[in-house]
Amino acid sequence: MDVKLSYRGRAVTDVDVSFIRQLIAAHPAASRRALSRQLCQAWNWVQPNGVLRDMVCRGLLLALHRAGYLELPAPRRVGFIPRHRRPAPADIDRTPLHGPLEKIRPLEFRQVRRTKQEPLFNSLIEQYHYLGYTQPVGEHLKYLVYSGQRPIACLAWSSAPRHLGCRDRFIGWSAQARRKNIRFLAYNTRYLILPWVQVPHLASHLLGHMARTLSGDWERVYGHPVYFLETFVDPQRFRGTCYRAANWMVLGRTTGRGKNDQTGRPNRPIKEMLGYPLRRDFRELLSRIA
Repeated sequence: MDVKLSYRGRAVTDVDVSFIRQLIAAHPAASRRALSRQLCQAWNWVQPNGVLRDMVCRGLLLALHRAGYLELPAPRRVGFIPRHRRPAPADIDRTPLHGPLEKIRPLEFRQVRRTKQEPLFNSLIEQYHYLGYTQPVGEHLKYLVYSGQRPIACLAWSSAPRHLGCRDRFIGWSAQARRKNIRFLAYNTRYLILPWVQVPHLASHLLGHMARTLSGDWERVYGHPVYFLETFVDPQRFRGTCYRAANWMVLGRTTGRGKNDQTGRPNRPIKEMLGYPLRRDFRELLSRIA
């Protein structure tokens, strides 16, 4: 069978393309979204928790359409439609909070994705994180940390980038194992301690708690654990002190080229990459291909 293209680790053959063409012909009035869901069902293309991989499938269909292998129906919506509006500012208590860690305990970690508190998380990141808020794609969890009734910190975790040289060399997995097991990694995309909270050792303490609880939460939501955590630090802005204090390891630096690079030259800031294994046998687990 002739492989037409590879998308997100899935090889698409001429037989697959023929099947999709038949699916489109059999449902001439179906939207692109409806076709992608039907294709997911036909291929049993689901996440570990059983949810259809609808967004990935839509991307695959669009890639085949652009490559000329098939003709998708016209989009139902035309023109620019923002996918997500910017979060509205949150009105919360900004009284300065100072003192030792013991003073603000006990701390409560709330996983707020798909809850009524998710807008508060989004708003705080948009207002107080230097990168602002962007909607994650793929598997992701969001945490608000409370001291009493006051939110004091936000942490966001998402699916890991697929290709990172320094990370892949550290793990030592093959390309086949990486494609199969990349879902067992989680990427700390945002970490914010609210600016009026000045508590020594708080940042590393929160990372330590996350290392103990994130995998269990991930498995409850997505049906599989995570074995390795990773993040990026911009060395022009930060030293990553809290990660180092929480025993995260420096894995190396990015190339600064990004995932869609076509030039081979840096086009964005070079970041330092840090990682944290959640199990001693993480290499063995991540290198499995059976």
